[in-house]
Amino acid sequence: MKSIAVYCGSSSGNNEIYRVHAAATGRFLARQKIDLVYGGGKVGLMGVLADAAMEAGGKVIGIIPDFLQTKEVAHDQLSELITVETMHQRKALIHEMSDGFMALPGGYGTLEELFEMLTWGQLGLHPKPVGLLNIAGLKDHLLSFLDQIVQEGFLHEINRNMVLTGHTPEDLLEQMVAYQAPTVPKWL
Repeated sequence: MKSIAVYCGSSSGNNEIYRVHAAATGRFLARQKIDLVYGGGKVGLMGVLADAAMEAGGKVIGIIPDFLQTKEVAHDQLSELITVETMHQRKALIHEMSDGFMALPGGYGTLEELFEMLTWGQLGLHPKPVGLLNIAGLKDHLLSFLDQIVQEGFLHEINRNMVLTGHTPEDLLEQMVAYQAPTVPKWL
């Protein structure tokens, strides 16, 4: 993998462990010579992730909509900062520039981006791996919910298995490299 998009919060959360893992992820990607593509912010876990990757000598590409850049949340120390007009353009460009997607802790935006990439993969629009870094069990309830919607018949097991889950970036990257996208059968 040449580049991985990482989705994460513009806040840092209430537990220092999230910052520790965000920094470790940034450093790990830099050591692996994998470009980090992310939302371009300097605040919260986004800033921690980007700073750690840059400090470790990694290439960091931020993609931010103009309205967020003008609110002074854009990171101005990146390898490259690309400004777009809309959130939709941001997400499309992040998708285009990345070989895989990883989600760290975050709020609605992080979850929305994670599920959009999973949905696109389910529809066969891309074969890229989508991973979830489950720090301190934060995503346990989400993963249980996904299991429940499989049981209730709203999601096929093969599509549930598209959510790669690890407790360390090393474990998650190993799964992402080995990932084989499911084939999309003819719709009923």
